[in-house]
Amino acid sequence: MAKTAKKKKTVRKTRKKESKQRVANRRILLKFFALLVITLLTYLAYCYLTLPDIQKAVARTRQPSTTITAENGNEVITFGNVYSEVIMLDELPPFVPDAVVSTEDRRFYQHFGFDIIAFTRAMATNLIKRRYAQGGSTITQQVAKNLFLTPQKNIKRKIQELILAFWLEHKFSKEQILTLYLNRVYLGSGTYGIEAAANKYFQKTSRDLNLKEAAIIAGMLKAPSRYNPINSMKKAEDRAKVVLKIMVETGAINEEQMKNALTMKTGAEISDKVQGGRYFADWAYNEVNAYIGERDSDIYVSTTLDQDLQERAEKVLQETIKANKHKNVSQGAVVILDKTGAVKAMVGGVNYNRSQFNRATQALRQPGSSFKPFVYLTALQNGFSRDSIIEDSPISIGDWKPENYDKKYYGPVSMDRALAQSLNLATINLSEKTGRSKIIRNAKRMGITTPIENTPSLALGTFEVKVLDMAVAYSSIANGGLATWPYTVKEIFTRDGYQLYQREVDHQNRIIDEQITHTLTGMLKNVIDYGTGKKAQIPGFAAGKTGTTQDYRDAWFVGFNDKYICAVWVGNDDNSPMKGVTGGNIPAEIWRKIMIAAK
Repeated sequence: MAKTAKKKKTVRKTRKKESKQRVANRRILLKFFALLVITLLTYLAYCYLTLPDIQKAVARTRQPSTTITAENGNEVITFGNVYSEVIMLDELPPFVPDAVVSTEDRRFYQHFGFDIIAFTRAMATNLIKRRYAQGGSTITQQVAKNLFLTPQKNIKRKIQELILAFWLEHKFSKEQILTLYLNRVYLGSGTYGIEAAANKYFQKTSRDLNLKEAAIIAGMLKAPSRYNPINSMKKAEDRAKVVLKIMVETGAINEEQMKNALTMKTGAEISDKVQGGRYFADWAYNEVNAYIGERDSDIYVSTTLDQDLQERAEKVLQETIKANKHKNVSQGAVVILDKTGAVKAMVGGVNYNRSQFNRATQALRQPGSSFKPFVYLTALQNGFSRDSIIEDSPISIGDWKPENYDKKYYGPVSMDRALAQSLNLATINLSEKTGRSKIIRNAKRMGITTPIENTPSLALGTFEVKVLDMAVAYSSIANGGLATWPYTVKEIFTRDGYQLYQREVDHQNRIIDEQITHTLTGMLKNVIDYGTGKKAQIPGFAAGKTGTTQDYRDAWFVGFNDKYICAVWVGNDDNSPMKGVTGGNIPAEIWRKIMIAAK
């Protein structure tokens, strides 16, 4: 009995001890949870207290937009952020908000700002795919983020997003929240809001969108750059098909409406708005600050661009280079000026979307024989005439032994013939007699801005120039010796029509004697009439010069008619040789096709 009592007493002590331990563990656990709750509440309070000032966030400044327009008033492109008038929900066709809600937040009218079902589904998808493949944010959360927060991804911003979402749901109706979203959401190409997007992509108000256009805009919300109809109409339409199918699933439309929508035309398809001229627009945009400095309001820039001529130049360059790919020619550039220096067209490459590098203003290429007119101009200034005889005979200067293109020598020839047939040796001999420093001085005065090395080979254009500079330099010849400088901007004004800048008429300075340019023009006319530029012949007057560099790395034709000066270059960005491409074939053909249309 004593042993049993002792055993029971020991058990009671053990149980009592265990009970005390459990109580102690509970207290520790309760303290931990209390500390955790206090920490979480403190962090939530911190997130709440550090919310941005809502009034300031709504009035947050943006980058002013700059709209570049052609001389006929058509828009070429708008830089910066574009916001349009506020559009109320009841002003839109019902399928516009339906397309957005079906695609972005199909339970929008059921949740309280946070959709736990969509969130759980998105998290499960992301875990399975082990990457961020699906988002679970509601439209209300997106409004909170777009209106008040930064795009930065962290826990604090996500908590603040939820707090603001709950506040928005408490403060506004669902219709008001959706209105906020539709008027502030980013829709690609610098546009914010449904109205700006409708204007930009379909040249109409959002009140007149059809079902297909609404689906395209809704589809862009997933990736505005990827599904942007300007960048790729095919991708935009493929995404729109997905949106329409989702709308059928949600009951927003029926199968018949979806089929009809797929056959609808969009404003982008039926509009005659020109989408070319992007190289020109980029260059003009960079010039704007030089005229009016920094600005805080939207502006319109009226330019010198001739859209018909621009379209023609782009089309001819692209088609000609595509047709001659077998000759290993992949790039080209065109600049067209009028006699005042106004840039009427500028093509900086064959495909702007693939490469924004402007070969008309940024690339440095050797001009080859298209530089020879500067040599002959200088000779005319120094007492030579077009009938003066010069020697086309072998030359050896150190290790340099230049040759004519056909490897022949023609002996005594007139300056007229030497330029028309682009004889290298005669030109070098003339350059040495005239004085290279004088030639360089003329080239600089006429518009060449790049360094010209004073070597015997300069007569053959072995240094590097810009296509734009060559057009400007030839314009001094076309203008009878008057200096011409390129410009694109004619007028700058605000959205309200207030004029900020207007170009004044230039007082052109004479830099070359008029009679000398008249003589040189006649010599350049012979280049086209019976010399190396015969493929550039057009109805009426034309004068110009071919240019080809060593190993066919660059090919040029630069010339003018009664109205325009046009410089054409073709080659490869990697400076690789072309196959038999000279200034007298592909560039001359491009020049002719463009200038026939330049009336």
